[in-house]
Amino acid sequence: MVVKKKTAKVEAVVLDEDKLHKLIASLSIDGGEDGVRQLARTLQSCLELKEPVQQIQLVKKVGSQLEALTDEQPDEALLEACLHTLSLVYTSLQAKNPLRRAIASALSSVPAWLQQRTVNSLSACLSDCVSNPTSDRYPHIVDTISACLDGFALGERCINKLLPEVLQFLHKGLSEYLQQNSGLAGRHIAQAQLMYSCLSAVKTSMLVIQRSQETINTALQAEQKHCKLEDTLSCLLGCYTHILTDEEFIQSVQSTAGMAVVLLIRSVMGCGDEVASVVSSLLCSSAQGLDSAPHWLKQRCEGLCTGGRPPGVSLYLCHGALAMLSWKGALPGPQSEKLLLLVPNTLLDLDVSIKESSTAMVVARVLTLWSSAALDCLQGEGQPCPPHLLQFLSGGSELQRHLLEHIYSHWEHPLDGVRHQTRSLFRNLLLLHQNTNPSDCDPTKDSYIKELTQSLLGLEWHMRGKYGSLGCLVELYGAGYLLDIQPQLPSCLLGLMGDQTLAPYASDLLERLFVSHKAQLASEAAAADKTATEEWMGHWHQTWVTPLLQVLCRARLDQTTYILDYFLPKLLRCSPSSLAHMVQALQDTTPCSTGPSGSRGALGALMTCLRAARAQGVVPSSEEGLWGGLVPLSLLQQALVHKHDQVRMDALGLVCESHRSTEVLTSQEMDLIRHFLPPNLNSQSPGVRQQTVSLLKKLLCRMKDSTVLLQKRLIQERDQEQRDRDQHTLHLYKEFLCWMCVRLLEVLLPGASFSKCLMSLHLLCLLGQLFTFSTGPDAFALGEVVTSAHAQNVLYCVASNFLEVKQLASALLRQLPGSAVGLQVRERMRCVLQAALDLSTSTRPFDSVSAAHLLNMLLHQPDLSQALLQCAQKQGLDFQPPSPPPQPSETVMLELNTLAVVQFLLHCLQLEVSRAESSLLQAAASCPLYGRAHCITAVLQHLNTETLSQSEQWRCLVSELIAVCYRMSDVVSPVVQSSSPEGLIPMDTDSDTSAGLQKILQEIQPRDTNDFFTSARELDTHHEDDQTQSQTTHTPSLDTGGEGYRVTAQMVLVCCWRSMKEVAMLLGQLCQSLPLHYTNDSAHTHPGLITAEQVEGVGLYFRQQLLQSRHRGAFELAYVGFVRLTDMLCRSGSQALQQLPARWLSEVLEEVKSSDPSSKLCATRRSAGIPFYIQALLSSEPKSSSCSLLKMTMRELITLAMPSADRNTDSSTVPQVHALNILRALYRDTRLGENIIPFVSDGLQAAVLGFTSPVWAVRNSSTLLFSTLITRIFGVKKGKDEHSKKNRMTGREFFTRFPALYPFLLNQLEEAAATVESDSGQVKLHPSLFLLLLVLSRLYPSPMDGSSSPLGLAPFMPFIIRCGCSAVYRTREMAARALVPFVLVTQVPSTVHALLQELPPEPAPKIQHNHIHGTLLQVLFLLRSYQTDSHRPLPAGNGISDALRQRMWLASRQNGCVVTRGAFLDVLVSLCGPKISLLDDSEVSDLRQEALSVLMASDLVNSDDSSSTLEPGSTQYLLSLARLALSASVEIPDLWGGPQLSGQLLQCLLRCPQYEVRELALEGVLRRLQEEEEEEKRRPQWLDETTLFNLTSLALHETHPQCLAKVLSVLCVLSSSGELRWRDGVQLLSQEEVLLHLLALAQKSAHSVELHCAALTLVSQLVVQMVDSNPQGASAVACLSQWGTLVCSCCSEDQPVEVKLTAAKVLVNCTATVLSSPHLPLGLSTTVSLWRSLFTLLQDEDQEVRDSASDFISVPSPLLSTDVAGVSVCPPVALDSGVGLLCRLFEQWGQVPAGVLTLTEWLLGDEESHDEAVTEEASSLDEEDFLFEKGDLNLWAEPVQWMKLLHRQLGSLIITFKQGTGILEPDQVQQIQTLSTQAEAKALSSQQALDSLPALPQFSCTMEHARLVMRHQRATLVLDVLERLR
Repeated sequence: MVVKKKTAKVEAVVLDEDKLHKLIASLSIDGGEDGVRQLARTLQSCLELKEPVQQIQLVKKVGSQLEALTDEQPDEALLEACLHTLSLVYTSLQAKNPLRRAIASALSSVPAWLQQRTVNSLSACLSDCVSNPTSDRYPHIVDTISACLDGFALGERCINKLLPEVLQFLHKGLSEYLQQNSGLAGRHIAQAQLMYSCLSAVKTSMLVIQRSQETINTALQAEQKHCKLEDTLSCLLGCYTHILTDEEFIQSVQSTAGMAVVLLIRSVMGCGDEVASVVSSLLCSSAQGLDSAPHWLKQRCEGLCTGGRPPGVSLYLCHGALAMLSWKGALPGPQSEKLLLLVPNTLLDLDVSIKESSTAMVVARVLTLWSSAALDCLQGEGQPCPPHLLQFLSGGSELQRHLLEHIYSHWEHPLDGVRHQTRSLFRNLLLLHQNTNPSDCDPTKDSYIKELTQSLLGLEWHMRGKYGSLGCLVELYGAGYLLDIQPQLPSCLLGLMGDQTLAPYASDLLERLFVSHKAQLASEAAAADKTATEEWMGHWHQTWVTPLLQVLCRARLDQTTYILDYFLPKLLRCSPSSLAHMVQALQDTTPCSTGPSGSRGALGALMTCLRAARAQGVVPSSEEGLWGGLVPLSLLQQALVHKHDQVRMDALGLVCESHRSTEVLTSQEMDLIRHFLPPNLNSQSPGVRQQTVSLLKKLLCRMKDSTVLLQKRLIQERDQEQRDRDQHTLHLYKEFLCWMCVRLLEVLLPGASFSKCLMSLHLLCLLGQLFTFSTGPDAFALGEVVTSAHAQNVLYCVASNFLEVKQLASALLRQLPGSAVGLQVRERMRCVLQAALDLSTSTRPFDSVSAAHLLNMLLHQPDLSQALLQCAQKQGLDFQPPSPPPQPSETVMLELNTLAVVQFLLHCLQLEVSRAESSLLQAAASCPLYGRAHCITAVLQHLNTETLSQSEQWRCLVSELIAVCYRMSDVVSPVVQSSSPEGLIPMDTDSDTSAGLQKILQEIQPRDTNDFFTSARELDTHHEDDQTQSQTTHTPSLDTGGEGYRVTAQMVLVCCWRSMKEVAMLLGQLCQSLPLHYTNDSAHTHPGLITAEQVEGVGLYFRQQLLQSRHRGAFELAYVGFVRLTDMLCRSGSQALQQLPARWLSEVLEEVKSSDPSSKLCATRRSAGIPFYIQALLSSEPKSSSCSLLKMTMRELITLAMPSADRNTDSSTVPQVHALNILRALYRDTRLGENIIPFVSDGLQAAVLGFTSPVWAVRNSSTLLFSTLITRIFGVKKGKDEHSKKNRMTGREFFTRFPALYPFLLNQLEEAAATVESDSGQVKLHPSLFLLLLVLSRLYPSPMDGSSSPLGLAPFMPFIIRCGCSAVYRTREMAARALVPFVLVTQVPSTVHALLQELPPEPAPKIQHNHIHGTLLQVLFLLRSYQTDSHRPLPAGNGISDALRQRMWLASRQNGCVVTRGAFLDVLVSLCGPKISLLDDSEVSDLRQEALSVLMASDLVNSDDSSSTLEPGSTQYLLSLARLALSASVEIPDLWGGPQLSGQLLQCLLRCPQYEVRELALEGVLRRLQEEEEEEKRRPQWLDETTLFNLTSLALHETHPQCLAKVLSVLCVLSSSGELRWRDGVQLLSQEEVLLHLLALAQKSAHSVELHCAALTLVSQLVVQMVDSNPQGASAVACLSQWGTLVCSCCSEDQPVEVKLTAAKVLVNCTATVLSSPHLPLGLSTTVSLWRSLFTLLQDEDQEVRDSASDFISVPSPLLSTDVAGVSVCPPVALDSGVGLLCRLFEQWGQVPAGVLTLTEWLLGDEESHDEAVTEEASSLDEEDFLFEKGDLNLWAEPVQWMKLLHRQLGSLIITFKQGTGILEPDQVQQIQTLSTQAEAKALSSQQALDSLPALPQFSCTMEHARLVMRHQRATLVLDVLERLR
């Protein structure tokens, strides 16, 4: 029979011809109308049909005909034939075919008298199948057997009837699979299919055994001594055992086999206690309990109990026992109870021995399964559970403790599934505990639960496992229980929502808490019989909603993103009525009140809440009056142009997102989008662009869906009014869409910013997808608004430098109407084609990408091949495109066009390669090869290779392409494969002629050898000295047959690199996408375009590139192509190709093993391309396979990487270095995922031991491997803090996951610690000590750790403490850091006390200061960590303060070592410095007194000049003193001794000769002042007159720039709260003197950004105060114009961002007093130039600068329109309003004519002189010289929009002028004349320059064209303005 390939759809019956004819003949009977004849006819027509759906209908008819048959003399033979036909068809159909279900249903409906015959007929067909199967039919027959048992009663009877045969067949099939498996190494696809077949066979055999239970029992109990069934079952058990013990099988098959073993034992032995006994024996791997089993079963089981079986066997048997035995209710006997307790212990033993994450996943799942089984056992009906079992399962028992330890070490596991199972296990353990003590359900009285809760809450919040466990407690005991213990839980969890990794966990826990809390409050209120919900809802709002609103209003935006995503929707779903409470609460705070800077304020919070509510469907729809009802429209408009991105996005989300997708858009919503879109198109942030597009897509989808609804309503609706309304809505839709379309197309002008083009093209593509740009009468006809000019602008976007813009523009062009794009016009198409071909040979890399996009667009044009022919004739090429058939279909035309383009490009490429072979320089300058190759790859990417008509031509083409790739590679590889191409080819300044380059190129044929380990390679020096040559940048042209070209070294390099890259991409593309031509064993040839030999050749080419290139660039490029190839190899149908990766891998590993300096393999510091090669081969292995290649490779490499005694010779270190480098690459490869984890501990051992090697190369590679492993184990660093808790792990989790590291690290640490004793004074540094401390400092103790834990951290502590004695400072510090995690929080006080006791109580002669310093550092780090972690004081009676007071001499001059003096002071600071100390009050005040006496006697207060010579460490000592003094004088002076003391100490600090001390003091003062300013307190006591005079005189005389900057910052804070009196010595200074001094300082200090900014801020504050106090008289002060110039200079584009930010703040602060003052205190020209600077900042590239400058709008001004005043708006809106405001100010100042002239000058632009210079420079250089264009620095600013804005405002200003006096001064008339002349000249010159550019300049010289168009537009607009003014 021919069985069709399996697919999911219905398929017709397919039988071979012969059988089909026989069946039809057996049914052909003439005459008669009885039931059987009708049935036969139906079946006959069914067989003759070819349409499967009709066949199903006929089979259903057959079913009803069968049902209607009666047993009155039917035609026996015919009935038999009908039944036989149905049975035969049933057994021949595929598994998933619905037709099979239909036949089973028909057969099931036979009447009772016919059932036995039906069973006989079906059995006969089944028996035929089963008795002599061919191996390729096995899977189908297995499927048929399982289908018979799937809800098909007659089928089940057949199986029972044929039971021995069926079981024999299944055994035979399984045996064959097991045999095949051993021969499939390396053939992943065949292996995967085999695994699937094996799984089906095992599952089916289980199903058969389960359903035939009675038949089996009867047969086994029959009298015969030995029945055949026993043999079959025994053989099946043998197959299962084989699968269990063979690690080549994947887990799902092994797991199923485990279940099958237990099921078979249960089927043979019944359900008694003996089964449990046998299974227990199997688990324990002992034969003792097997006696109760039959002999044959016992023999087979003994085979499973062997000693060396893999650990997985016990795991799968546990799973089998839990799944296949019944655990509900009372257990059958003591053996079952024993088994129930044996399973978890077996699993917990496995915990430490398994390494694979996938196995850890199974262990976790089986443990959860066990906990469910134990629960079933406890909760079952019937007799009570035995007391000893209850005792084992209750909380606090030994077993529960072990299980909790398992949970704590796995709840942070990297696999999501393991974490999930761990949480389920925890919940089940709590339920077990509840069920063992059912009487005691109050958690507050249950000591076990109380203790558990406390320890969970005590954990740190970065532990993800904590959340799920607390969630379980909430679920079982209610939220009230946790809230009583920790009332601040809600706000604490909300604070964690800012962290992306924790937000999902925190929000889940929050949801459980608030849902449970609400239910609890409601039930309590109901119990107390309170009907008023307000009361308890108020309490609920207070607990959950109030903290949320506080966070939303005040937290930074990035911290609240996840609250919006995860938390808010859940809260609103739980309580929709809370929205009203939120809106009320937020509108009660003034909506314009912004929170702290960077937060969204009340308006933003309101938008966030409303958006979430609307998306949840909680608010009324827009049709029911959402707008203007719940939320005022003016607020929405403000929010849509708000300064903060997120507020704008929330407001847009509120408008766009709706709960119903067909909700009709109202006119208000369309107006809001019109308000939003223009200022928001140009967004620099990719995230905001993405959100905007996504939200507008929702809106447009809603529009589309509601349009369908409205059109349907128009047809059905009777009510005329409603129809008119709907018609009007559709008209509004059309207007809106046309507006949007035109608006978006208009902005795509030359000079538009990248972000605006991107956003606009994205939205246009959306419009095209949803509404199409059709021009017909249907729908909205958007195509009609697209003009030809619009389409051209989209076409020119293809020339953009940004890849995304190119892609979107190409996609959009295909959607626009063809008439607008105009490519049907032959001449136009030829121009575009010519431009594309020219770009493909450009020397600028991104031009080839533009060329590829243009060619892909032209492929759809029918006349392309003719145009290509013309181009070929023009170039004189011999090219003949393939001729199309008459009336070709679109696919044929596309194929022929693709073929023609590739042939043409290939032809050109072949000629160019020939030129390159003769002269690479000439090729690099005139026709670099990579452009053509890139275009070929790009064109082939879009080819559908399934339906090619020209196969023969394609085959030839592929061969030619591969050949030309090899030739290209040969030409450029000498440059690329040299060890240092950039060094070999000197950059342009060093070579004066192309001849020099030519000579170099001839010299560098690759002749590098592998002498990396022995000697450095030196280059041959040239005969003449390069330095004596004339160093000209540009090389003169070479005369090459009349064609002049200029070549630079950069061009040669780019040509070679890019060509190499494109060769790799093209070869990869050919192998990956073209169908393969191959022949398999069956001699059946599969036709294709690329042969297996060609593919293997490409593989060998990549192999050579990867294994022999020395330069990273070269092998990285080859790697990309090679990955594509290996990906294809494993999926190809050819067996030979499938086995290539395994073969190549073993070859390269052999080569690595035997490599020495003479090897061909490339040996560099990081092994060059070898790791890449191996990585590509391994990552092609399917993840779901048994990963045999990976395991084999890792074993080999780890053996090589480990140091060995016989391998210390120079030659034998090469394999070790290679192995270390390859391991590093594999551990870094994310595609290997969790499969690499089992090898991590071996890798870490190799890295640590590699550090002890005497060879530098080994140590270097070990370092690299070590850092990779640290990242692999602890995760990528999530922040700047090197010691962040997020990248750490509890010791238990670490050692559970990597058990082999426990003894290894302990031994290594012991060895290293033994070498650090520094008594001798000599420094002995153990090579791997630093690494060990680094790993250990990443661990921390789990508060859940019991002291008895076998993997406890206690043994490490003494060694770490000993490392603190090292003579190396850094080691002592590392040891202190590493000790912290090993000490439990509760043990900190005793450990600190013990360490302090080791310090000498008095000076003695032989004191080791290294020991003292190490101990003090350990004390310090422990105290600091205690402070941050425990949040509570040290327990009473800790003895720490006494121990410190006894050793106070260490801080005094009695101690001669300043380093230990400083360290002791740091310990004192940590205890005395904070406001809330760790010690109790009496102890800390005593300690402070002692510290004070040390301080007053120290060098800081009594500095005698003799001690001014600084010894090492004395600066740190002085800083420690200063920190103590700061605490006493500035931070908490009241607790130390009052104002008198603080003034004295502060004076000492500010006058200290060491600048570090002064800087620290000033930082402290500044911090304290800023805190007090936030708390809005009055000036603090310690800031007396003396201190102020000290500060002002320090500002005048300080010489150190950082200190000076800090002083000025302090004075800024002080002067903002009132005027300062400046004093220099005794003399008071006037304001003008201060101003002049500070101005001079600001002008001189440009070298130090910090100082420059501080001086600018302070001087500006003084200016504002001065102008404020006397607006009229301010203009008399001479230095104000100087200040204006200074501020303007700080706003220029090239200033550092900090300076521009400061300038922006200065301008915002002086908006009210200076910029918009009616008195013009600074005069017109200075004021206008300040405005101009403000506008420059509003167009700056840095978003922060723009946002900061836009705040000038929020300064209230009577001239601003009310909707903008006082609100934060986005920079584009601020710019628009700002220019408008300036125009109104010109009116107010009476300076309208001057204003018009100023704005006109701005419009004309001041780049006159700059332009001329650029033009001259450009004309002197060919464009080819600039490979990488330097475009405008500012990618955000848009001169076009600025121009339009100025022109618009000028128009209104001129009208105002005309309405006023309209009279100009004579000098203004003269000025107009000058401007007019300038503009005319500019217009003329730019027009001439434009005319002289080549055809389609938008592609060939994009930048130049855009610049000239801009100049021309400016000049034209200026002439228009001047015309109006006249």
